[in-house]
Amino acid sequence: MTGLPLIITFIVAIIVMIVMISKFKIHPFVSIMLISLVLGLVAGIPLTDRVLEDGTKVSGLANVIGAGFSGTFSSIGIVIILGALIGSILESTGAALTLADIVIKLVGQKNPVLAVELMGWVVSIPVFCDSGFVILNPIRKALVKRTGESSVAMTVGLASGLYISHVFIPPTPGPIAAASTLGIGDNLLLVMLIGFVCSLFPLAAGLVYAKFIGKRVKADDEMNTEEVVKTYEELVAEYGKLPSGFSSLAPIVAPIILMALSSIASMAKMSGDFATLISFFGTPIIALAVGAAFAAAQLYTAGKMGDFYKICDDTLKTVGPILFVTAAGGVLGKVISASDMVNYISEHANVLSAMGIFFPFLLSAILKSAQGSSTVALTTTAGIVAPLLPILGFTTPIQITLVCMAIGAGAMTVSHANDSYFWVVTNFGAMSPDRGYKTQTANTLVMGLAAILEIALLSLFLH
Repeated sequence: MTGLPLIITFIVAIIVMIVMISKFKIHPFVSIMLISLVLGLVAGIPLTDRVLEDGTKVSGLANVIGAGFSGTFSSIGIVIILGALIGSILESTGAALTLADIVIKLVGQKNPVLAVELMGWVVSIPVFCDSGFVILNPIRKALVKRTGESSVAMTVGLASGLYISHVFIPPTPGPIAAASTLGIGDNLLLVMLIGFVCSLFPLAAGLVYAKFIGKRVKADDEMNTEEVVKTYEELVAEYGKLPSGFSSLAPIVAPIILMALSSIASMAKMSGDFATLISFFGTPIIALAVGAAFAAAQLYTAGKMGDFYKICDDTLKTVGPILFVTAAGGVLGKVISASDMVNYISEHANVLSAMGIFFPFLLSAILKSAQGSSTVALTTTAGIVAPLLPILGFTTPIQITLVCMAIGAGAMTVSHANDSYFWVVTNFGAMSPDRGYKTQTANTLVMGLAAILEIALLSLFLH
């Protein structure tokens, strides 16, 4: 199956999957894998590997599913494990409470949602949003206990800040790749500046929606009455003396600095042994391993190394379901990529080109919703739009930068079951999938629409 029928089938499949998970309570892993298999069969992906007449090798459905599953594990699996381990140690030593105090002193106790949103927005400039959420989640949880703010509101606020800079501001790879494809790779400073400006509307929209939905949806940890009735002072008393600010920050700040340095080195096109070393330590896996080493040192200083084995064991038990559901989402994305859907959308892009600045947004949103990855949506849409820029009337650097921003806005619209970030946010935020649709999915729709509104307004004045 190809063309429009395939797109309609995909939409129906997503609806069926959501109903299976939310209404019939079928486990997300089973639901996503089953829908992926059926969609792959309907899309006409061959059952076994084939070699076409031109020598092109086409993977069979079983290998496509395997590649989607393993690809997700290789890209984010170890990151989730190490990040969760850091978080567990920070919680066990009381360092997370120290970090919460630091944030409260900087922003004020009356604005915890804004605090985590801005914290996520800054951190995600050099760090992938998935990694950023895992790293910052202990601070979010501690702030919930410290301020009494809604756990859901704090989750949505943190996820919002991380996601916005992830799609708008270099040196995150997606915006850099899109800018280069569009021919403004040498104007990354302009892209960063406009990215900052274009963050304003979605930041405001994310903050408002976080506070709105936080009053209507509860997370699992808010339903645990034993945890809710404990005051912040009682929690501190359980730990005795809390770790210092430096000791508490090191496991989180060290990975961020390492990944930021790697991004800067890449953007500056540095070479040589030192650049190679920076690049190595800046990869998310190694950077988080360094953070885990700092956390282990903190555990040793607190005299709790005897708990390290149990902490590791409990962490692996916690992240196991997250990893498998996330990998299932990767399978769905891979099946979509292996089908003819993306090619069909690309070939018929001229139908949408009359929409001006809304065209790259809509195309990117379609690709994002279809295959799950914001980075893929950014890069693919940029490749489609680049040759159409003169036709669309976008010729100056500032106009093309706004096109890049419109693609970024589409690349966040929307995050659902085939997006690994959806599962990271919902699982670490202690929410079931149906609550994830009401929070993460709905919020990314609100932010995406707010972003394209701001970009459309800017396009009226910036030429």
